[in-house]
Amino acid sequence: MKKKETEKPIEEEIVQETAEQAPTEETQAPDELAEMKEKYLRLYSDFENFRKRTAKEKIDLIQTASAGLIVDLLPVIDDYERALANAPEGEISEGIQLIFAKITATLQTKGLRELPAKGEVFDAELHDCITQFPAPTEDDKGKVMEVVEKGYTLNEKVIRFAKVVVGN
Repeated sequence: MKKKETEKPIEEEIVQETAEQAPTEETQAPDELAEMKEKYLRLYSDFENFRKRTAKEKIDLIQTASAGLIVDLLPVIDDYERALANAPEGEISEGIQLIFAKITATLQTKGLRELPAKGEVFDAELHDCITQFPAPTEDDKGKVMEVVEKGYTLNEKVIRFAKVVVGN
């Protein structure tokens, strides 16, 4: 029986020591709660940022999905415009012109826009200068005098720079 009596005070001592070392529930709970709230807010914020980023990437992908096809069609459009400009009156039928108008209208609905070039001030972000010629007037210096190949944007992104002649 003496053994049991000696064991009890030791157990009580251990319980008492651990209770003194551990923070009380009253002081620990608000700190833990604040920490967990902060972790939750960070996690929620990260998830919201991820959701917005993936939604934006999806929209960009949808808008530019046809970019490869449109870039491949641009030389065909150029060829048709050259043929139209150099053909004698009435050689290209009205039906062919209507088909071309329909193709260009479809491409415009997909976001294709022609870059303004002739008469504009040269902009290296939109134009590709092939050569320079002396400007006929002082006002024409630094401006695009002639467009060799049209430039295009697709949904506000340049997909082909305009090849131009600039006055110097």
